[in-house]
This record gives sequence, C-alpha cells and structure tokens, in this order.
Amino acid sequence: MSKHSNAAHAPGVGRAVDAFRDGQPVLVHDAADREGEVDLIYPAPAVTADAVARMRTDAGGLICVALGDAVADAFALPFIADELDHPAADHGHLGYDDRSSFSLTVNHRDTYTGITDDDRALTIAELGQAAADPAAVDFPATFRAPGHVHVLRAAPSLSARQGHTELGIALAGAAGVPPAVVVCEMLDADTGGARSVADAKRYASRHDIPYVEGSDLVAAFQ
Repeated sequence: MSKHSNAAHAPGVGRAVDAFRDGQPVLVHDAADREGEVDLIYPAPAVTADAVARMRTDAGGLICVALGDAVADAFALPFIADELDHPAADHGHLGYDDRSSFSLTVNHRDTYTGITDDDRALTIAELGQAAADPAAVDFPATFRAPGHVHVLRAAPSLSARQGHTELGIALAGAAGVPPAVVVCEMLDADTGGARSVADAKRYASRHDIPYVEGSDLVAAFQ
C-alpha cells in the first residue's frame, strides 16, 4: 500500500493532502507532549500577500519557511546555532526537542524592506519555487541574509524528528508539491498563549480548513 493510500484512510489526512495539492492551508497539531501547538501551514509556492496577512492576524506566531533536508543541503544552509560564535547559542535549552531547526533569515533580493505582506509573500513563494529545482538556483544571488523570513531545516525524515517542520514537509511530499512549507503557530489573542486544540478546530471549521493531528501524519507517512 502506498503512502498516499495510507493517508486516505487516516482521519483528516487525505483531505489535508488534497488541500495542499490545491495550494490551500492546513492546520496541524504536533502532539500534546511536544510543543502542544497547532500551526497554520501552507505550501510555500502558493503563498500570497493575503496568506501572509492571514498568518500574522489569524495565527499570530512566527512566520517561517521549512525546507526539506536535501534542499537545505543544496543551498548550504546551516543550523544557525552552529554558526553563532556566542555563548547564547546552544541547543540545550529546548524542552520539547534535541535541537532547533532555525537556519538563516532571508529576504528575496527584489524586496525593499522585506517585512510587508507583499515582500514576505515574494520571499516565501520564491523559496518554494527554488525548492522545486534547487540545482538550478543561485541561492546567494537570489536571496540575502539577514532578512525577515526565518528559514527552517527539516530533519531527513519523520523518524528523526516530528516537529511541524517535518510534518509539513511530509505533507508536501504526499501532495507532490516542492519540499517547502510555511508554518505559523496559532496563538490565542486573549491569553497570549498557544490556541487550544478545541479553538483551533473551531477556527478550521469556520474557515473550511482541514485540521489534522501530527500522529495521523506520522502513521500515514513514516
């Protein structure tokens, strides 16, 4: 049985794969014993200024682009903590994982400040297009660092790590889109904390966005 066939039988996963294939967002909860957060996730090539506006207003977390491991290697993107010569740079502070996925922050070279919805949408969509054929992209000629879009390096597989970074990349793979996704945490405007699963599900229902548990993605794609 193929991974796609497995996905079709897992609750919510088949709908999530179809949405991703159509360039639409998905809500993904990683796990209660991990970050315990729900992220709004888009396939990067499909991101528009309206999508960026939705992420910053409806989600409210940090807007990041996760790239597949092979793509990050092709672009020579490091884990930023490995590059910082400062005592604050370490991985031991994380309570939910062994290390951070953060790499460089970038802007596309055709942006101005890089922070507007239009500028961030351009950077994100171009990162998505670059991930489709990384060998054809001169990364330093196309993007500059530092910038306003955080890039994340996915682990090689869901067996190695099961964060939103890897869950989103697995979803992209099942949908047949480039291994580049945008992740943004759903926050609660009243409490300032993570939006509850129940509230995230209500948001998903109101806006007709697929909601899926990370455990279902792992079961379908690992």
